[in-house]
This record gives sequence, structure tokens and C-alpha cells, in this order.
Amino acid sequence: MRKIAIFILALVISLPLAEGKKAPVAVKKLPPTARGAVQAKEVSLVRVNVTGQPYDYFRPWQKKAPFSKRALGAVLPHGRVLVTADLVANENYVELERAESGDKTAATVVVVDYESNLALLEPSEKNFLNGLQPLDLALDTVVGDKLSAWQLEPTGALVVTEGIVTTIGMSRYPADIADFLTYRLSIPMQYRDNSYTVPLVKNNKLAALLLRFDPRTQVMDAIPAAIIAHFLKDAASPHYQGFPSLGISFFPTRDPELREYAGEDNKGAGVYITAVEPGQPAAKAGLQAGDIVVAVDGHEIDKNGNYVDDLYGKLGFGNLINGKAYVGDSLPLHILRQGKPLTINVKLEHRNEENYVVPPYNIDEPPSYYVLGGLIFQELTRQYLKEWGANWQKDAPQDFVYLDKFQSELFPEGHRHVVILSQVLPANGTIGYDDFSYLVVKKVNGKEIESLADLAEAVKTPINGFHVITTEDDPKQLELSAAEVEQEAQALQKNYGLPALQRLQ
Repeated sequence: MRKIAIFILALVISLPLAEGKKAPVAVKKLPPTARGAVQAKEVSLVRVNVTGQPYDYFRPWQKKAPFSKRALGAVLPHGRVLVTADLVANENYVELERAESGDKTAATVVVVDYESNLALLEPSEKNFLNGLQPLDLALDTVVGDKLSAWQLEPTGALVVTEGIVTTIGMSRYPADIADFLTYRLSIPMQYRDNSYTVPLVKNNKLAALLLRFDPRTQVMDAIPAAIIAHFLKDAASPHYQGFPSLGISFFPTRDPELREYAGEDNKGAGVYITAVEPGQPAAKAGLQAGDIVVAVDGHEIDKNGNYVDDLYGKLGFGNLINGKAYVGDSLPLHILRQGKPLTINVKLEHRNEENYVVPPYNIDEPPSYYVLGGLIFQELTRQYLKEWGANWQKDAPQDFVYLDKFQSELFPEGHRHVVILSQVLPANGTIGYDDFSYLVVKKVNGKEIESLADLAEAVKTPINGFHVITTEDDPKQLELSAAEVEQEAQALQKNYGLPALQRLQ
């Protein structure tokens, strides 16, 4: 499965180091943090060269300019290479390169998971990785451990930079789906031309992969080996299923009045369920808003939503769902319902991106659109919002940001998408509508619109010779002559160089 994970922290470089300070890659003298240098043929690394073209969500009928990325991949058993999903997003061609010899071969993306930000590559030449010792996983990392970041000089020499694990907790990965287990390190790492993916090693075993790095504070977040192990185990199955989720929103129970209201016995344990998403595992199992989850799979949950992990200590209980459990597992949740104890067994599932009202990512696939007489209609996605850049939450249309953030509460019925009028192309039929954009579409020709497929069907039946578009905000209603739309369709397509007037999923 090629699509199974991108939220950028302010002032933090999410495309790790690739857009950091452009220091020259040729370094005559190794920095003090480098603990010697050896040839790459002695370690389990290959260079990964990627070219591709992302889709343009402002002009959904075309792509943006081509890009190229250069990174490192960690060689794993069974002739595969591990990289971050960010690296291969929207790729057209992936190439592996032996650092010590410069030999190259094409590679295939076998599995990619944008939620965990991990991807597996496989060389087209089966013997290409011969001589490189595969890396095992270091699953015993704790706070205070030293991890070594591996980078390569242009000569193929390995540069090793040591850092210390300062905290282990839960944080958002770039796709911003849920909190995942994360290592945080203090590490004085320098830019290299292949620093898009950086392996972190402990005792010659892979302990983590670089997630994001702030060169000013020299603080790094990393994807732990435990998440990598989860990904690899699932990737070994015939059909990759991804990381599971519950489909709930919750609130701490620190407030004694909240506990009293919910019928809790005043011990101050558990979290208060504020919402249960329809059609998701928790709802299917019978969990309800107002329940208090006091334990998950035998692990007690405190009033802040933490449990005590055997290795890491206090962690958010989300790790019991997406870090330790797998799709298909039946997980017992011990709850209080109006003060009475109850155990509910939840069969875990993965929530695919198309099952969101506003999909959190839509990578490797062209965006859908529909052009009607110069009006451009699209389905709202977070990928569209991210066209406004790193600060999209502030810079994108705030109505759209609000719909994305609170989609579960605003559309509890689910099973729909939000259709928007994104922009207007100047044409004879759109005179007077030039300034209209960023509008949520409610109806077309009197029919409720919950997808572009609905819109495509609705335009088949104009009202008294007009297409009538009803919007959430002003101008509330737009009208287009159906005959004029049909007559000018070919000219509109030719004038604006549109390959087609519609692309539906």
C-alpha cells in the first residue's frame, strides 16, 4: 500500500536540515563533535536520491516544479532500506547509491506510511546491498542514553555526532494524526547534503530516525525504534494496515467538579471522554461521551491521561493504542459510566485518510476538482491548506482552518467531504464573480453537496436553465447560465490550458 503521513512546528525545521543553514558540504576539518570517521562501506548506510513533482492544490490540474532530495537510508535485513516518508512523498524516481563506490541502482517504494513518517525501499538489483551489514533495532533506549547521529561527507567518510536523550514522550508527527512516541535529544548536529534522513545509532543498532531538528537550539525529535519495529512488523504482512486508532476525544479529570459530575469516586484517575466519532472502533464497541477511561489493557490511567510504561516511565496512554497494539487487536478498556465500572473490548482499526471529512493528507495522488463555467470547485483537504506555507494555520482562510480543526464536532455524522469554491477564472459567464473565492458550497441546483461527485451529478439538472450554487457565506447564491457554460466549455479549457474540466476520484 503506497499511501498510508505534516504538521510543522513554528520555527522548527520539519524538512530536517534540508532547508537549514546552507553551509558548504566540503569540510576540510571534522567538527569537534565528530568521533572519528570511517568509510561508509563499513557501516549500514546508503545514499538515497529522490526526484519528483508535488501536485499544485491552487491549480489542481497541474503539478509544481520538479524537486530533488538527497538523503541517507538505513540498511535493514531482507535487502531493504528505511527512510522517512517525507523523503519519498510525490516521488517519480528513487535511486540508491553506494557511498564508497558511487554505484547506483533504481529503487522501489515498497511500503510508505505518512502517519508514522516511515517508508521502506527495495533496490531493483537484488545484490546491490551485499557487503553492508544490516542494522538491528535498539529497543532499550531510555532517558540519559547517548545516541550517535550518522552522516556522510561527500568523500563517503562517516561523521558521527553524539547526542543525549533528554525526554521520551508523545508528540505529533508531521501528518498530525495523533500523538506518537518520540525521543527528544540535545545534539550539536551540522548540516550535510544528505541530512534529510539521519539514522541515530546505539551500540551499532538503529535506535531512531531524525524527525525534525532546530539548529538554533540544537534540539532534535526522533522516531523511536519501537515505532519503527511496529511499522516493520506490519510491513512484513501481505497487506500493510497501518497504525490503529480509537476515534475519541478526551479531557483530563483534574477538576474535582468534573469527576463529581461524571460519577467518579474522587480518586482522580482516568480521562473524561468528550466525543466518540461515529463509525470508529470506540463507537462500534459502545464507548460513550461522558465515560471515564480508568485503565487500558490492565494499565491504570491517571487524571492527566498517562500510564506508567515498563521502559519509559510515565507516558500518554495513546502509546498503548498506536505504539503497542496492532490493527485487529481486541483491547480491553476499563471505564466508569455514571460511577459504575464497566469493561469494553475495542477491536482496533486503522482510519484511512479518505474516511475523514477533511482528509489530513492526500499525497502521491492528484487532487480532484471540477470546473463549471470558470468556477473551480475542490474538496477541502489539509494538503490544500498547507499551500499557504508553514504558518498555514494563521495564513490560510480561517473558516477552512476551523473546519479542519473541529471536523469531528462539526460533522458528527461523518461520511462526507466539504466542497469549496476555491477560485474563479475570468470568463464571460463569471462576470461579476471575479472576487468570490474560499466559499463552502451547500447546494447546487437544490441538491445537498457532500462531495464533488454530488456536484457532478447535480449540474446535470439545471433549474430553469441556470446552475444555482448556494454557499455558506456571502454571496449566498451564484447563478450561471447552463447554455452559456456548455457553449464556452471548450474555449475555457483552451484559454487556460486545462487538460480537463474535471478530475473526480
